[in-house]
Amino acid sequence: MKTIVLLLFFAALVLFSVINWNSFMAPTNLWLLVSSINAPLGLILLGFIAVISLLFLVYILYIQASHLVEKKRLAREMKSLRDIAEQAESSRMKGLDELFRMEFSRMEGRLNDSHVSLQKRMDEIEQDLRALIEQTGNSLSASIGELEDRLTDK
Repeated sequence: MKTIVLLLFFAALVLFSVINWNSFMAPTNLWLLVSSINAPLGLILLGFIAVISLLFLVYILYIQASHLVEKKRLAREMKSLRDIAEQAESSRMKGLDELFRMEFSRMEGRLNDSHVSLQKRMDEIEQDLRALIEQTGNSLSASIGELEDRLTDK
């Protein structure tokens, strides 16, 4: 929008200059503090406007160029910070992976220990159960033998 307004302003200035070209080119007596000259005042003022406009254009180009340089510097800095963050994230992921592996191996060891102790306990219970069955069988055999003896004695 600003550019369009500026272009319209310069177009109006050019149109005004073209329409009044004879007046711009009319010689005038100009005083320069030391001497005086006879020159077209309108042409001198148009020259000053052109020089000032050119200086503003150069200044705008300088600002744009410095802005682009700063933008590129910030983009490089952001890229390096992004790379550092990605490396840190990768390092954290590796550390987390190691931690999980250690924890899983520790849990696997505990599970194996529990399995071994459970197997031992099951073996003990099985032996106790066999002994109990054998004792019960012996006791039952003794009771049956005693009953047979009582029946045969009578």
